[in-house]
Amino acid sequence: MTPDTDGQRRAARILLVEDNPADVRLTREMLRESKIRNDLLVATNAEEAERILGLEGETDHERPDLVLLDLNLPGKSGHELLEEIKGHETLRRVPVVILSSSEAESDIAGSYDRYANAYVTKPVDLEGIANIVNAIDEFWFEVVRLSEE
Repeated sequence: MTPDTDGQRRAARILLVEDNPADVRLTREMLRESKIRNDLLVATNAEEAERILGLEGETDHERPDLVLLDLNLPGKSGHELLEEIKGHETLRRVPVVILSSSEAESDIAGSYDRYANAYVTKPVDLEGIANIVNAIDEFWFEVVRLSEE
């Protein structure tokens, strides 16, 4: 991630696509406590995420650095949104981590077939969620080098 004009690393832009308010609240809280500065955008369905990403015209937001995507969304599924993201000329470079309660092999394989960068099964307890969010945060923003384009 490139530094801001003041020399500090800019906040990581994360798009969370999740329809469960409790999961949104927990993820927001875990990210607030993380060591990486971040701006969290939340979409509760695929259509809202499409607007944020600019898939249906202009967007008010800069491209996210990472998308955390639930598969089981109302209306258009997470798999369908994933296909759109990975089919887009510039968005395809944005890492997409699937966060799903599904352990079905068809969901896992289907996500990787659509070029998901990772598939994580949502833990059921608070400590498990904190561990997952911290691991995602550390890996994608401290270990991996992301494209600026």
